[in-house]
Formats: sequence, structure tokens, C-alpha cells
Amino acid sequence: MVVDMGKKEEDELQLLVRQAAVNDDDDEQVQALVRKISGLAAAIAKLPSLSPSPEVNALFTELVTACVPPSAVDVAKLGPELQAMRARLIRLCADAEGLLEAHYSDLLAAFDSPLDHLALFPYLSNYILLSELEHGLLARHLPGPPPARVAFLGSGPLPLSSLVLAARHLPAASFDNYDICGEANERARRLVRADADLGARMAFRTSDVALLTRELLASYDAMFLAALVGMAAEEKARVLEHLGRHMAPGAALVVRSAHGARAFLYPVVDPEEVRRAGFDVLAVHHPEGEVINSVIIARKMPAAAAVLPAGDAHGHGAVLSRPCLCCEMEARAHHKMKMEEVASMEQLPS
Repeated sequence: MVVDMGKKEEDELQLLVRQAAVNDDDDEQVQALVRKISGLAAAIAKLPSLSPSPEVNALFTELVTACVPPSAVDVAKLGPELQAMRARLIRLCADAEGLLEAHYSDLLAAFDSPLDHLALFPYLSNYILLSELEHGLLARHLPGPPPARVAFLGSGPLPLSSLVLAARHLPAASFDNYDICGEANERARRLVRADADLGARMAFRTSDVALLTRELLASYDAMFLAALVGMAAEEKARVLEHLGRHMAPGAALVVRSAHGARAFLYPVVDPEEVRRAGFDVLAVHHPEGEVINSVIIARKMPAAAAVLPAGDAHGHGAVLSRPCLCCEMEARAHHKMKMEEVASMEQLPS
């Protein structure tokens, strides 16, 4: 059903806002949320620039605030107009996020010791909590020696996830950070130049994920796939298939996804798509609160097991856990402490 809001604007984006309707049997709160997000998407699309500014920051803050609370919205059930709006909005979010990270990467690089000033980035706490969550899930579902060689796919100009993981959780691991943008990697390199430990353990490589060779991919014990690598479903499927063909059996894969209204900000990864690519899905976690991304923990199956029908691999199907309550409780218990730590933080601890 199309909701007529009583306006006849010629602008295509405003027309989309008027058409931001859902089925009659959907909850009124869902309808109101989708209309709000459609309106914000139209306003963001009209911005002359997505570079950080008071207007840009205010609109994206309002968008994130609308999308973060738990919601019954299922983006898979949206009509074609809203699906197109969501795809455009995710692209706008990705572009704005890239510009925001580039801005703060340049700001930090102006200091003699950039990592001493990471707290200048306003969302550092999000990355601290997300990395803590991902490492906790990884250690819980794939116990054993910590990974020695780690790849982060889609690291960007401000690779906070890798920095936090390397400094706080995997202090003996080497990290290869991949991004398709050479300028992003140049910015990232400047951030670790003054840190002897991280500078020695972190490399930044410019490459399309789909072009990484079997020899290279098979050398990693764990891989982290950023949410914005392969934003369209078919692109993400091709990335997962490539990783599934070439990663070493037993290697860990951490995939970032989205759930509920947060799927207007980031792409959704179907755990079944991960399984079809040749992985044993061990956990699917949808956090609440400050951490926005969902997390999928998977393990590359042996080649023989990967071709078996669902339910036959390893004698069981992919295990889709409930949200990891113990990790969520731990994150909440430490949240206040982390916020105080971030506020007074002068450097990233090693």
C-alpha cells in the first residue's frame, strides 16, 4: 500500500518519502520508523557534501539514533522502492564514514605520535567495544592458540578495529590490512609510524579482495571481513565464495553484518550464505546498545566437508547460536569503565 502524505513535490526523493509505506498488517511503529528513515535518507541525499560538518553530523546522528533501538522491521520484506532507498542510504553512509575517517586520520597524522591522540575520534568507544566483542566470540567458539597471522579486509583510512585488536587482544599477531583504496592505506600507514611495535606488526596492502591469491589467503589463521566490503548481496556472496575456496581449513572468519533497523546503515549477511561458501557457522550475535554491527563467527571447513549437504558437515549443520548473552553481559558490565577509560585515554595501550 502506498501512503499518500498529501504533497505533490516533483523531487524524486520526496516522492520516495511519500511512498515509504509497508503492508497493512505491519506494526504502526515499524511504519513510522520506515517513514522517518526515508525522510532522513532524502535529506542526506540533498546535502552538497558528506564531509564532516554540523549539518552532516546532525543528520547522521539522527539517523543512527533512529536505527539503533531494537525494532521489528525486516528489511527483506520491504517493497522495491524502499529496497532501492535502503541501498542508496547504505552507500551514502559508507561514503560519509569514509570521509569522516579520512578527516580524523589526517588530524591524527599531524601529531608526532598519532596513536597517543586516538581519543579525538568521537566514536573510538564503539570500536573498542566491537573489537572486544569480536575477540570474545572468537575465543569462545574457536578456543586454542590465538591466531598468529590475521587479515583485516576493508581496513580503511582509520583502521581502529585492527589497532585495537592488535594492541589489546592479539599482541603477538601480525596484521595485514587490505583496502582497495591506495590513499586510505597511505593514511593508515602514517598512524603507526611512531609506534615501533604496531608499526612492525601491521602492514597495509592495496588490493581487491577478489584478487587475493590462494597462497596468500591460506596463510592466515583468522580473517575479519568489514561490513562495507561487498555492499550488494551478490558482491558479498562473491567475496565469501572466494574466501571459502582459498582460506586454509580450520581458519577463522569474522563477518560483520546488521540486524533490524540497523540494516538501513549496513548490509545484512545471511549466515546461510556463509555456510554455502564453505564455512561452518559457529555463532551469530546481534548486540544491543552502542555496538551496531552484528557478528558472525565461522570456521573454514575441510574441502570434503564443504561439499556435503547441510546437516552432514562434521555430523551436524551449521550452529547458529543465540546472541552471546555472556559476551553481551560482559560488554555491558564493562561499558561504564570503558567510557571512563576512553574519556581520559591519552594513548592506545599495547
